[in-house]
Amino acid sequence: MHRFYQEPYQLDGGRQDRYVTGSDAIGLTMGVFDTKALPVYDYLHGKHHPHYAIADRFFQSAFGGSFLNHQWLIAARTPTWPGAPNDRGSNDLHSVVDSNGMPVNYPLYVSPLGTGVKDLQLTASCNPPAGTPATPAGFVCGDYAVNTTQPPYQPYAPGTAVTRRLPPQTAPTIGDRLSAAGVDWAWYSGGWSNANGDVGGPGWTNGNGTTCTDPITATNAVFPNCPNKLFQYHHQPFNYYASFATGTAARAQHLRDEEEFLADANDSDRSCGLKPVSFIKPLGPENEHPGYASEHAGSTHHVDLLQAVEGSRCAKSTMVIVTYDEFGGQWDHVSPPGQGNDSGPHDQWGPGTRIPALIVAPRLPRSFAVDDTVYDTTSILATIEHRFGVDPVATRDAESADLSGVFGQD
Repeated sequence: MHRFYQEPYQLDGGRQDRYVTGSDAIGLTMGVFDTKALPVYDYLHGKHHPHYAIADRFFQSAFGGSFLNHQWLIAARTPTWPGAPNDRGSNDLHSVVDSNGMPVNYPLYVSPLGTGVKDLQLTASCNPPAGTPATPAGFVCGDYAVNTTQPPYQPYAPGTAVTRRLPPQTAPTIGDRLSAAGVDWAWYSGGWSNANGDVGGPGWTNGNGTTCTDPITATNAVFPNCPNKLFQYHHQPFNYYASFATGTAARAQHLRDEEEFLADANDSDRSCGLKPVSFIKPLGPENEHPGYASEHAGSTHHVDLLQAVEGSRCAKSTMVIVTYDEFGGQWDHVSPPGQGNDSGPHDQWGPGTRIPALIVAPRLPRSFAVDDTVYDTTSILATIEHRFGVDPVATRDAESADLSGVFGQD
């Protein structure tokens, strides 16, 4: 279960013994998957494969799921909801946790608060209104958005009321840092042109009329915003920030469709058509997320993206980092920093469970290596910041190791 409060409960201070009781998946958390069956395994073990490294101590930056870890990928912090309703009304989105820090009942977990717990978008209130149980000491509280919350700007889930959309965020992002330094960059998202209403743009599949004509458009979509039914709104972190509000030049320049990345990679007329920094977020069917996507389809798309880079003139100067927003819901035996050990930067937000991390780069000293350095998602930020000489966006990325350690493996 990819939710904020559940993950510390599952980790249990480094004992790693509550993945079954702290999840709605129960015994499936102890499952296994044969990674040799993945297309990316075949690609990396085939002839003339690129040099690559596996970081086997790479952790998700924050407890919980996709929404929060996308936020940490670009800003190394948890979004806030200033003045969030705190009155037990229909727009009060604060969670309610019990003495174990749990906000929910599961088949193998019965809360001492019974049905009094709530697992909502925000952290538990530090000062709950009358009639709501007090938040126990030692658990995160306040007006923080930690579970899936819709963005303030289109695209958001059709029909989401403004009272359920996170107010625009104003903290610095890695995009702001790069732009201020004159470094070009883009966030390329599968299905973005359709979802954002970029009629006729790269990836647009809704014709030349005035209605959403693609048959796999989300229900209740309103033209020109025609998102795919598996477009993940909360996977678009820059869309939560005022710097990239609808109508801004920064949005038009930096929030792009994945088809444009593929076109730039394949542009043979230049030494390398890619921007200095690119983030790529595949569309839902290709993102390997449990519940609605296929591992095989996602891995095949993964290979397609790697081949687009490796088969271009960009290969000789491009470092590719492939990782995941959060763990797959399954048990892991390695404790994150802060969970019974102090092996790396940590705070009240995480890091959480290990996630896979693959680095492909032309100057790796060996065709394959394993890097045991402790990293978390903000190590990607640290790598970008150190490479381009820009300031950290927050505390964790300032403290995290960058990924240059992969070049020292022998």
